Amino acid sequence: MTKPPLTLYLAAPRGFCAGVDRAIKIVEMALTKWGAPVYVRHEIVHNKYVVDSLRAQGAVFVEELDECPDDRPVIFSAHGVPKSVPSAAQARNMTYVDATCPLVSKVHIEAERHHEAGLQMVMIGHAGHPETVGTMGQLPEGEVLLVETVEDVAGITPRDPAKLAFITQTTLSVDDTAGIVAALQARFPAIVGPHKEDICYATTNRQAAVKQIAPKIDALLVIGAPNSSNSKRLVEVGRAAGCAYAQLIQRAVDIDWRALQGIRAVGLTAGASAPETLVNEVLDAFAARYDLTTEIVETAVESVEFKVPRVLRVPA
Repeated sequence: MTKPPLTLYLAAPRGFCAGVDRAIKIVEMALTKWGAPVYVRHEIVHNKYVVDSLRAQGAVFVEELDECPDDRPVIFSAHGVPKSVPSAAQARNMTYVDATCPLVSKVHIEAERHHEAGLQMVMIGHAGHPETVGTMGQLPEGEVLLVETVEDVAGITPRDPAKLAFITQTTLSVDDTAGIVAALQARFPAIVGPHKEDICYATTNRQAAVKQIAPKIDALLVIGAPNSSNSKRLVEVGRAAGCAYAQLIQRAVDIDWRALQGIRAVGLTAGASAPETLVNEVLDAFAARYDLTTEIVETAVESVEFKVPRVLRVPA
């Protein structure tokens, strides 16, 4: 049978960012240096394929430090951890490596700097997300007020409205965050913002590519995990940009082919913690069903690279 024609617009950039790439390397290098098992507090990045691959090499994933033995190395995930976690590891004389993305660490430093200047923080982020928990945990209880939506801005009660600063989770929707920032600035004119936007380059670039693709397509597929903030934002950005059918998938097996019947153009991107292997898997699945024409839509070129911690760059 003749396969129906389909144009697939492939977003660029997509997939792994520098922080995710660094975090995975940290686990792999730790396994090489210390052998298995190496413990990892929380998923190193939010992707089942990546986590399963590292688990097969000897990584043991736990949710809390209490689940780790004293005599094995532990790695903190790319999302960052509250200050209490490395403090507890030090108290137990544990060997630990912090794989927090440097761009998340930048937000941590920013929060501490504002706190030292006597400012209370407002954090724009998602309640319960590991990055939000880690960032809020850099400061004493009550020093960070969390807002998730424009409506939340009206509900916060700062200690002194004239002494406020705001920070954001690095993986938010650029457009949604702009609305929340505007609401904060309208209610608290003296609020201090970051020197440079906290939403990371990778999140911004992937959202820009989706916006570029959205008018050309009938459907958008985003490869990513259901607990990946930046991946879920890509789905929302696609819908907001006019693509009525936008879905998050983890693997090619998750594609709902019935929902795609009759389409002529589809967009494909991947969240910052999804490996290119999964992109190729989805491309192969489309090529098996359609007379496929692939067009790359490139909106930025990324060349960022982060070094791994020094402890992993020296012999054991």
